[in-house]
Amino acid sequence: MPPLPAAVPLTGRDVELATLARLAGVTSPPAPGAVLLSGDAGIGKSRLLAALTAQAGEQSWRVATGHCLDLGGSPLPYLPFAEIAARLQANRPELMESLAGRWPAVRRLLPATAGSGAVDTLDRGAFFESIYAVLAALGREAPLLVVLEDLHWADRSTCDLVSYLFTRRFTVPVSLVASYRSDDLHRRHPLRSIAAGWSRLPGVRRLELAPLSDDQVRALVVALHPEPMAAAQLAAVVERAEGNAFFTEELVAAVGSHALPRDLAGLLLLRLDHLEPDAAQVVRAASAAGRSVRDRVLGAVTGLDQGRFEDAVRAAVEFHVLVAEDDGYRFRHSMLAEAVYEDLMPGERRRLHTAYVAALTGQTFPDGAPGTAADVARHAIAADDHATAYAASLRAGDEALAAQGPDEAARHYLLALDVAAADGSLTSGTADGLDEGAGIAARVAVTEKAVGALLAAGSLPRAESVAVGQLRSLPPTATPEQRGRLLVAVAESAVLTESGTDELAASSEAVQLVPADPPTALRARAVAIHAAALRGARREVEALRWVEEGLAMPPELRTGSVNASLHTTLARVSERGGDAATSRRVLTELHAAVRGADGPAEVRVLFQLASIEHEQGDLPQALATLRQAADRSTELGQPFAPYGSEARVQAALVAYQLGRWELVEELTGHLDDAPGLAAAGLLGIALGVRAARGRTAGWPALLERVRPYWPADGMIAVHSGAAAIDLHGPGELDEAVAVHDEVLACLRRAWHVDNPQARIRLTALLLGQLAAGLPSLPPGRRAELLEHAVEQAARAELAVGMGRRPERGAESNAWLLRLRAELGRLRRAAGEPVDVAAQATAWSEATAAFAAYGHRYEQARSAARWAMALRGTDDAGRAPSVAAAALETAQQLDAAPLVAELRPLVRPPSVEVLTPREREVLVLVAQGLSNREIGEQLYVSTKTASVHVSNILAKLSAHSRTEAAAVARRRGLID
Repeated sequence: MPPLPAAVPLTGRDVELATLARLAGVTSPPAPGAVLLSGDAGIGKSRLLAALTAQAGEQSWRVATGHCLDLGGSPLPYLPFAEIAARLQANRPELMESLAGRWPAVRRLLPATAGSGAVDTLDRGAFFESIYAVLAALGREAPLLVVLEDLHWADRSTCDLVSYLFTRRFTVPVSLVASYRSDDLHRRHPLRSIAAGWSRLPGVRRLELAPLSDDQVRALVVALHPEPMAAAQLAAVVERAEGNAFFTEELVAAVGSHALPRDLAGLLLLRLDHLEPDAAQVVRAASAAGRSVRDRVLGAVTGLDQGRFEDAVRAAVEFHVLVAEDDGYRFRHSMLAEAVYEDLMPGERRRLHTAYVAALTGQTFPDGAPGTAADVARHAIAADDHATAYAASLRAGDEALAAQGPDEAARHYLLALDVAAADGSLTSGTADGLDEGAGIAARVAVTEKAVGALLAAGSLPRAESVAVGQLRSLPPTATPEQRGRLLVAVAESAVLTESGTDELAASSEAVQLVPADPPTALRARAVAIHAAALRGARREVEALRWVEEGLAMPPELRTGSVNASLHTTLARVSERGGDAATSRRVLTELHAAVRGADGPAEVRVLFQLASIEHEQGDLPQALATLRQAADRSTELGQPFAPYGSEARVQAALVAYQLGRWELVEELTGHLDDAPGLAAAGLLGIALGVRAARGRTAGWPALLERVRPYWPADGMIAVHSGAAAIDLHGPGELDEAVAVHDEVLACLRRAWHVDNPQARIRLTALLLGQLAAGLPSLPPGRRAELLEHAVEQAARAELAVGMGRRPERGAESNAWLLRLRAELGRLRRAAGEPVDVAAQATAWSEATAAFAAYGHRYEQARSAARWAMALRGTDDAGRAPSVAAAALETAQQLDAAPLVAELRPLVRPPSVEVLTPREREVLVLVAQGLSNREIGEQLYVSTKTASVHVSNILAKLSAHSRTEAAAVARRRGLID
């Protein structure tokens, strides 16, 4: 079979090409643009991008193309940008040197820097800014088109950089076009939510490439196969291609074969049947590398001499299996690489990966190793070369951490620990000449790195699990210092969650094992975490003693995080003792000292400062400080690290309380980006907005997504449980009661407090739903729920003062007043006699308390109940103005259920005069007649009488027949 034509014109995509060129700004005059190009695998994205780059080149645009690769779960940070930088260095070294001289941060993208393993402490925000500046500088010289292909394989760091470029936008002709496989984005794929967020950014346009029509497939077949084709063959290609350009090409290439396999892998492998043995050997070897491979590496792995290798590669390229690039080759489609690799025999795979290890580690080349540590680790694992895999994984983790990729770093460190666990010789003293003590020390050091990276990535439960697991498996021959290090790691991770691990026990043992004399950095860490654990256990006096020891240690031993921990512990103890002013002053001074010098410490201090501002009722300032902490954490490349992640959740909570719900939705968006615990915290706040706005569709599934994280963070249980009580509402009272009780049980276990102060809010909300739903229940059930509610309210009253400090804060005081008002409303709904004037006063006080605290929604909701209570008093004329003010807030918040509750209350009571028939019914109600008896006396059905009674209760704002009669007499409606 002859080779396919070397160049096939773009077929069937004229409209899409014109659209893409317009969106990308490849027009006259040139303009900046940002485009997301998506479509199924093989649909023609790469071919369309090739046509776009050709068109751009014809219009004097400079084109820079970078690819993401499938590296088996170990993506390289910034790989497409590193490819662009490497190509620029190879083709225009003087230009690259000039740009790197002006913006040195871009050097980390160059191969020599990327593979060095040196830890670069440069702020990631500065790195991103440098990349932006370089692209802008190139765009000022000539229009620049940056093409990033296959972002579905991109690492998180690359996605973050793309997000930055999309958000900043360019004012000079620099266009960014990024492609990805839409069919690869399953529900849990990290790019799914990221791409959705990109498409909502101003200036970013999205183009989804649809399948070709049958006519377009026929045209493509003709272009691919100029010679006449039998009608049956053409119909078979069109039918099986299903509009996929790649499938079409493969089917056309296979025309004339004796058999056409049904599965794509078999179809793709048909292409290899036409290759000579040497070419097939090259293709098989290339498949073990992934999508692409460097020329000299592939040559070394195949073992062919130079002449045979070049002939074999040329044949593979001519038959469109491989595509030649600047310094190597890539498969024309990743599916082809996957199909070839899957067809390898197990022994063949192992031998190929062994050869790659030799090539990539420099064993084959005298001038040094041509591969990254991540590549080496991947091949070494597949080759069962544990020693090499272990060492390479450590280097890969260091490189990822240097590139501000904590997620990738954590994966590599954990891989090293797994490899060591599978091969005990790596840390037992029988490998690499290590004695047993050195092996244990190495394992402890890797554990500390893994835990640190996991914490930076926001995987708090995983960090704790790793630390605890490594501590449990520590050999008895470990030294006190080695055990102390792991104990500190356990305590530092456990203190950030509310798991079952006893961080105080761990820190207590650590300070016993790590000597105080001579002072060491490890002793400083142990002291700092022990003081924090004691504060968490409310043992303030002991905590202060350890803080004093820590602060007395030499400053050079107290790193930024340790120093911040000691000072924040001191500030929180002072604040808990009632001296909030001193606490704020200490933290403000500390923030000034660490700002710009230690990013993680700065985030921690800001979060603690905001927490005090929040608890003191200074909500606007707390929100500003929390957003500053969250933004700083993001700038550091660690948006979900401790304190930065918590700052984002707390910012969402404060924004919810202040009524800035659009900001809440912004802060809680893209939840799939966040680790589980952080996502649950944000979703708990988002559920509160959904409840207030009446957006009930699908909420139970969201609650089930959050519920597994309740034991790890009690506040997640509080926020999501409170929302669930409102979402169940008066129509599902049993379910609301169950959620209330479940959250409290969870808090007792997590906080080790029998009657937590959070009960006040939860019980107040439950009583509100019970009051709304009670009148529709049978008398027996009504009495049962009332008894349960009274008992819960009494316990909530006792919960006062069981929080962080003896006195109640502004928020707790508001919820306590709300609890008392809701209890009176509930008794009234149950038919018990209630002093209506006292009830109105209770609601007035609750409304004022929420107003003083700054919680706009709960202020408006309390005001609605206040207006309802006023309608039953001599001051009924005031009810409409109270309701009107609350209605304005509810409409601004788009709180639909509250709007519906308030609208009838803004009308003066006199408007709701009873009809003549209703007056007749009311007289009979006052005489104690049942609905059936009223119907018999007035010659109407029992159902009609019931409707009249319901209307009377609504117009008189009464909860029972007895109360309706009393209100009517007080207003003079009946004698």
